[in-house]
This record gives sequence, structure tokens and C-alpha cells, in this order.
Amino acid sequence: MPFTLQQLSDLEDIKQLKSAYFRCIDTGGMEELRTLLTEDISIDLRGGSYRARLTGRNNMVNFIGSAFNSDVIAMHQGHGPEISFVDDDTAKGLWYLQDIFIDPIRKTNTIGSSIYKDVYKRESDGWKINVSEYDRIYEMVVPIEDLSNITYSHLSKHGWPPEKRVDVMPWLEFYD
Repeated sequence: MPFTLQQLSDLEDIKQLKSAYFRCIDTGGMEELRTLLTEDISIDLRGGSYRARLTGRNNMVNFIGSAFNSDVIAMHQGHGPEISFVDDDTAKGLWYLQDIFIDPIRKTNTIGSSIYKDVYKRESDGWKINVSEYDRIYEMVVPIEDLSNITYSHLSKHGWPPEKRVDVMPWLEFYD
């Protein structure tokens, strides 16, 4: 079924929303991230050796700010959005994620891809992420021997410092 003009406009708004979500994670933009989420957001991220489950905007901002902090380097790119509308104020989306997570302290580089499944809700100030989950397509953790090639990290200057972080372990499960 073809999109209406309103749905085409909404489609672009949702694409901008998810793009901003990825950018906020990688740049430490937690105050902006807060504005992209519903109050009752639900998260379920199923990774290669972990699962992160949490609900609530404050928990999500604390989780992301603490996990993607001033000690790490991150890159998230969302590709190929597939957006469908449930009704005028609800949409679903699939995104193909490519990500990199460099941890200089543990000297590891995690590279992977996932399929995001989201639900978006229109609120009085625009579209927000209400449900977000992913399943890993692949995940590879590679040791980094030489860190001298890392010449800059935006998060080192803009990510949360240790004193601002919270313990993320209550939201994480690890498995083999």
C-alpha cells in the first residue's frame, strides 16, 4: 500500500530520530538522547555474550552514558530502514546496525552487526523511540596490542567520566 503524504513526512522524522539516537551514543549526547525516548521505553539487546534489558528513560540514559563513556570509543551506523505504520501515532522499524566498540582499558575491539526492531510513538513534541531491541548477526572481539594508532576519541572529551557513571550490571546478563 502506498504511503500518504503525512506518512512520508513521518517516515523522514523517524529516520532522523534513529540517526540522532546513534549519533548521541557515539558522541556522549545524553541530554539529547533523553529527548528521543518515551518515558516508558523498553530495551532488550541480545548480543554475542550478553543481554541488556531495562525499562524507563532515566535507566536508558544512565545505561548508555555509563557504558559508552569517556574511556571507550564507539561507532554505530544504522542502514536500510524498513518502516511501517501501525496507526497514525505508532510505527515499527527494522534497521541493520554495524557497530564498533573499542575498549582501550581491556585492549579489545568489538566489531559486529545486529538487526534492530523498534516501535516508535508520536508524542506532542514528535516521534520517540518506545521499544528497541536487537539480535546480533555476528560479533567478534579482537585483542588490540598497539593502541598508539588511536589518535583521537570524541567520547574521551564528551563521554561520562567515572564519577558520573552508574553500575550497569543490574541490566546485564552474560552467557557463553
